[in-house]
Amino acid sequence: MTPTVGEVAGRLTEWLVRLMPAGDRRDALVAGLTAAFGADTDLISAAGCAAISAAAWPHARHVELFFEPGGTEPASDSPGEWPPPDPAAVRARAAGVSRVSRLDDGTGVVRIDTLDAVALAQPYVDAAFGLLRGARRLVVDLRGNGGGDPATVAWIAGWLLGDRSVKLSDVVSESGVREWWTPARPPGTALSQDAYLLVGPGTYSSGEALAYHLRARSRVTVVGVATPGAADHVLPIRLAPTVLAQVPRAYVRDAVTGGNWEGKGVVPDVPSGAADALDVALGLP
Repeated sequence: MTPTVGEVAGRLTEWLVRLMPAGDRRDALVAGLTAAFGADTDLISAAGCAAISAAAWPHARHVELFFEPGGTEPASDSPGEWPPPDPAAVRARAAGVSRVSRLDDGTGVVRIDTLDAVALAQPYVDAAFGLLRGARRLVVDLRGNGGGDPATVAWIAGWLLGDRSVKLSDVVSESGVREWWTPARPPGTALSQDAYLLVGPGTYSSGEALAYHLRARSRVTVVGVATPGAADHVLPIRLAPTVLAQVPRAYVRDAVTGGNWEGKGVVPDVPSGAADALDVALGLP
């Protein structure tokens, strides 16, 4: 039987209370969804899912509902898990490393469009950053990076933050706190050149994390457009056979700032149009 918008919103708020760390943001999100949809008797649809997602956006950028009209799987009674990555697919996209180049002026440019699981991504990341040794300066392009594995964030950050292990963040959930550190590197192997990092509306989630952590440590100059501001960790939860949701289960706390980019995004040091960000970075001293 197709549930109503109000029933789906109610199931979402139950999961938010169950998974999302307690605090003002969770309370405001639950209250807002209840007030907006609690009495809505329309049958759930793609439009209803979009409306709930839009109402959640001011409080939690990661909350999103997907309408699957042919779905038959029952609603979740326990938290879901993300499916394991397909190694062949990761290899086919070189773990999101879509560009590595050395420009005529000696600038090294690397574009990374996703953050695949570190066990699969590491060889591609290492190959890319290894090719940037000796470059006059670095440009890291994250304008199309939609996020992924926080372990890959830490691995990439380690290439730029030095050979010694550095604490990046705590990930805070109802079950506890997990620390994320960059790996210790062989002496003299991290890159130390001046670095510029490109961001835009397509820089999301863990892509934003990489930009935020590096900028918080004054390691990069960020160029482009402010990012969307999605700093939660999420799990997939089926609210109904036809509705799959992303539900926050934890938030990030940067080890330097004590905060994160949720709702604010990573604001560039040098604003520019997203399409022009590389040219603007190359024009900087």
